[in-house]
Amino acid sequence: MSFDKDTPAPRIAFIGGGNMATALIGGLVHSGRTPAEILVVEPFEAQRGKLLQATGVAALPAAEARLAAVATVVWAVKPQMFAEAVAPCAPFIGGALQVSVMAGIRSDTLVAASGSVRVVRAMPNTPALIGKGIAGLYARPEVDAAARAEVEALFAPTGESLWVAQEAQLDAVTALSGSGPAYVFYFIEAMMLAGQQMGLDAEQARRLAQSTFAGAAALAQQSPLPPAELRAQVTSKGGTTFAAISSLDDSAVKAAFVKALHAARDRAEELGRA
Repeated sequence: MSFDKDTPAPRIAFIGGGNMATALIGGLVHSGRTPAEILVVEPFEAQRGKLLQATGVAALPAAEARLAAVATVVWAVKPQMFAEAVAPCAPFIGGALQVSVMAGIRSDTLVAASGSVRVVRAMPNTPALIGKGIAGLYARPEVDAAARAEVEALFAPTGESLWVAQEAQLDAVTALSGSGPAYVFYFIEAMMLAGQQMGLDAEQARRLAQSTFAGAAALAQQSPLPPAELRAQVTSKGGTTFAAISSLDDSAVKAAFVKALHAARDRAEELGRA
């Protein structure tokens, strides 16, 4: 892609053009940003093609001086690729707001590598790809209210967002919502397996399990009642639900699940120290 003097200067840059970047870029385009206002650096040709097809944005194969014009840089590479990705970008991005969707890369590392003290870390989750995600956000003290608003607008097309006051809380966000979709899929798998064992076919079990999760989640969001009370309403003593919940309690499933989230949080902390 070539640029001439009449091409508008890009306002935001994405380093990495994978699935999460594509979701965010698609949201920007849908909200009125033109492809010319968005600069993307993506070294893999196949991914550049997918991004162009999905959003109309043509990505560059490598960093170049036009990065110096952007006000915001979004880091959307795999954490293990960050050191390699940031080196050619660093000379151009010291004045920009840095927004990272990379798990485990602490803000101090981003400051040292980019030269900018204005850093926001985000932990989105995969439902962002269909506009149903939620992202935990943390901003260093140097990030002002206007920049926070820009970050909220960036993530708005992908779902909800919430701010945490301390960077360490992002490890809990990672454990709860960042990894959370996998837990839901895990339980759907188990319900589907049980359904088939009890005589339903695979498609029937899938539809019942997925719709039950979707409906229960929607009810929990819309109801003023806490989840424990909603559960109690469908758990008549001596009934079928009571039998199932009692079996789960006998197997200490809730305690095991809580322990699993702590394990995810602990691993997030370990990755941040690496």
